[in-house]
Amino acid sequence: MKTCPSCTKTNRREWLEGMGAWAALAALVRKGDAQVQAAQVETQGTAKTCIFINLEGAPSQLDTFDVKDAPWNPPDANIQQFAGGITLNTTLFENLPRLAGDMCVLRSVKSWEAVHERGQFYLQTAHPANPAFVAETPHIGAVVSLETAGEGTLPPFLALNGGARGSTFLGGRFEPLSPPVDQGGLHILEHDFFGEQSQSRFEEKFALLNQLEAPLRSAPFDQAMADHSDFYDGARKLMYDPVISGVFRFSAADNFRYGDSYFGRSCIVARNAIQAEAGVAFLSISQGGWDTHQSMFDRGYEPNIYMLASELDRGLTALVEDLKASGHFDKTLIVMMGEFGRTPGTLNAQGGRDHHKDAQSAVLMGGGVAGGRIVGETDQNGDQVIEPGWHRQRPIYMEDITATIYSALGINWTKSITDTPSGRKFEYVPFAENGVYTAVREVFG
Repeated sequence: MKTCPSCTKTNRREWLEGMGAWAALAALVRKGDAQVQAAQVETQGTAKTCIFINLEGAPSQLDTFDVKDAPWNPPDANIQQFAGGITLNTTLFENLPRLAGDMCVLRSVKSWEAVHERGQFYLQTAHPANPAFVAETPHIGAVVSLETAGEGTLPPFLALNGGARGSTFLGGRFEPLSPPVDQGGLHILEHDFFGEQSQSRFEEKFALLNQLEAPLRSAPFDQAMADHSDFYDGARKLMYDPVISGVFRFSAADNFRYGDSYFGRSCIVARNAIQAEAGVAFLSISQGGWDTHQSMFDRGYEPNIYMLASELDRGLTALVEDLKASGHFDKTLIVMMGEFGRTPGTLNAQGGRDHHKDAQSAVLMGGGVAGGRIVGETDQNGDQVIEPGWHRQRPIYMEDITATIYSALGINWTKSITDTPSGRKFEYVPFAENGVYTAVREVFG
């Protein structure tokens, strides 16, 4: 099933345009030395990288990770209990039960939003879509990149199989790179038109370009021009590097094992990027189609929940097992959730579920997470949180999950940047400095 019909083979011009976004030619400043303020908190520091799986459209908690034995389940449902009391419908998830011992399932999550556009903004930033602040509200991945990026060859923030919000005022280095995930890989990293002389000719022309631009590079007119120069230097590092080109290539066998889908191929690229240890700090992987208002259990209707769950099941399971095999799982935090939940109890008149912000589920694995456990509980209809299950004794919000991500990566989630272009303070997690939101330490045992 194709969840990204617009994904096509990328030509050189499109690649340069995409990399131009990575460089943020219009970025105002680089904020590596930003003025910050923060409270004293203790972070976990158990992860080096985060993979955030964005289940776009908002999956039903009752049909994924808060399954209940109830009359609304389809006749073919096979609900079983696994490590830590985690229940899964094995008709939908054939392979995920193998990962139950690694999962921490948050069942007491609520959202402040119930509209997709605002919900996605909230999911990607942990901030409300306030028009006064939108222009200076970066993606979580950009903040992670700002805090953790080293001198790796790859950009620190990759966005796979879907758009992710950018870095806004944080600068071009922390913009997400959105490479294609087709089987051809990122073929434009190597130009072999001149055979064995191709790389040497490229090096000569690039050296000439540097020579001609030297005066502008040494004394750029403005920050945009400086960022443009940084972009070329960053792009140059990717060229003719077999490690980097290998990140975006995979075998037909891997493609099949990961589910032969855009989501599965994104998982392969994520695996390769992490195993390459070339500088990636945050990866966003999107899987669309979860807006199941109708015919969600009709196998003849697309997308139905069987197709969506199968894609997720095969891609995620293969990703986790491969990261375990290479020794990277324990330092890779995986977070999986959508922008809100779906209406509880019986299905609507169209055979689906509508938007619901009062209860949803999130799954965390790897990166220091204590698996085989459930945090929180909803009522028998999956309508309301009746047991928060963590030390704050209230529902968990995206602000708390973001604080948990930052904590796992060793980032102080109470930080604020005070010298933004507009002069408005940007808080990594709103109100965290005052203790309103905090990391869910129960995730780590």
